[in-house]
Amino acid sequence: LGYSEVQLVQTMIDGVNKLYEEDLELQKQSQTVDSFPKILSEHSLVAKHVTKEKWDKLSGHKTATAGFTLAKAIACAVEFDNQHCGIYAGDWDSYKDFAEVFDPIIQEYHGISADAKHTSDMDVSKLVGNVDPSAPVKSTRIRVGRNIDGFGLSAGITQQQRLDVEKLFKSASQKFSGELAGDYY
Repeated sequence: LGYSEVQLVQTMIDGVNKLYEEDLELQKQSQTVDSFPKILSEHSLVAKHVTKEKWDKLSGHKTATAGFTLAKAIACAVEFDNQHCGIYAGDWDSYKDFAEVFDPIIQEYHGISADAKHTSDMDVSKLVGNVDPSAPVKSTRIRVGRNIDGFGLSAGITQQQRLDVEKLFKSASQKFSGELAGDYY
């Protein structure tokens, strides 16, 4: 009440533009940060495992696939004070290039040793029973995400890589048949 539709839309436009200006400024700052960052999430795994020594060694590196940096990987722990882990990989290279940081964080978070190996077992016949139907559970979900080799992960994928993934999907989906067949828009 008290504002016209035009006033409300203009306020929204001005707010979006202001946020965009602030974001561009923050991006410039994060690209020029050479000194060890202040990690606001003081109790995060990033605060524990990103030491000045590791920062000095790795902060100037960019990954080959997405040009991802350690600063980008730990940005959420630097900018927010409520992160538990506080790190995101921008691409597969992040895990290798920044292994001195990622490995101990992954090991501590998952409670695994440095030599732990994943064993894949997709044999559903080994499952026993089901959720008790009287349990007050409306739904459950197990999410498994994979990426296409050679493209950035969600935190580091470039605009061009997104377009290339869409092109790949468009090409693949044209081969769908039966109930999966259809048009991609």
